[in-house]
Amino acid sequence: MEEKKRDILLLSLEEIKIFLNQKGEKSFRAKQIYEWLWEKPVSCFDSMTNISKGLRSLLDENFFIQSLEPDDIKISKDKTVKIVFKLYDGVLIEGVLIPTDNRATACISSQVGCSLGCKFCATGNLGFKRNLSIGEIYHQVVEIRKLAKEKYNLPLTNIVLMGMGEPLLNYSNVIKAIEMISSEKGLGMSPQRITLSTVGLPKMIRKLADAQVKFNLAISLHIANNKKRSEMMPVNQSNSLDDLKDSLIYFNEKTGQRITFEYLLIDNFNDSLKDAKEFAEYCKSFPVKINIIEYNSINDQRFKKSKNETFDEFVTFMKSRNLVVNVRRSRGMDIDAACGQLAGKKK
Repeated sequence: MEEKKRDILLLSLEEIKIFLNQKGEKSFRAKQIYEWLWEKPVSCFDSMTNISKGLRSLLDENFFIQSLEPDDIKISKDKTVKIVFKLYDGVLIEGVLIPTDNRATACISSQVGCSLGCKFCATGNLGFKRNLSIGEIYHQVVEIRKLAKEKYNLPLTNIVLMGMGEPLLNYSNVIKAIEMISSEKGLGMSPQRITLSTVGLPKMIRKLADAQVKFNLAISLHIANNKKRSEMMPVNQSNSLDDLKDSLIYFNEKTGQRITFEYLLIDNFNDSLKDAKEFAEYCKSFPVKINIIEYNSINDQRFKKSKNETFDEFVTFMKSRNLVVNVRRSRGMDIDAACGQLAGKKK
């Protein structure tokens, strides 16, 4: 990629018009170019078929389109698809397509690796390499949407930012990508079908609240005890559960949205009735929805999924407190595509 070229996906429609005017081109072409970039997203200028070859060459001389391409695809016995994407600099990230009978969900990444080092997560063991660009986030959705249609004849109905990385540490690129995914000038998906999952960074959650975001917010909580959470999630040492609670109260007041909590049940760590009582108490401060998730092995013998009986007792207790509880069974475990298993690798 040449240094002089700029990522055209960083330009607004108005900025593209200004560029065209400076080059003596007609400004109405800007709208056509913008449509090719976002509504009919292409990965190269030559695909813009209603634009002259001369203008395509001019764009190619000055810009690049920061897209990505599938480098490896694995299909699970439960039909879950894991896609390894190769980026322009050779690094790999992963996305997942999760189909059901009538819907398809894209699980996408926001960073290459992750800096937060949660002990139970394969991505956290990779370390952090870099943030993904707006185009790299956006084009994961484009490619997974294409796969959903090709393989299962399903529309892409939901998007979760639960892949590699912490979305709120790549705030501006993530927000802009979501804006274009949900824009009528982009993919036109409802923001209510998009969920951003975070470990819980209070300062950034307040920023989301002030921006009055329309997409859903999910918190990877996993335990409601400060000491134990800090053992598993180092980020908790500087972002305590009390600070997190205050920011979530603020978020709910500003947006009116229900908070989603994700809770991985890990054997003999966070699956006792005492843990369940602490968790239920923590949920009293705002309207919540709870996703209780089976733990997925990452080749670390310290952590195992809860025994079936313990799992069921935990779920039963939480439901007895009149909380909205969903059980999320693992999908794609045989291809390392389940929650916490994404590590940017090919088999």
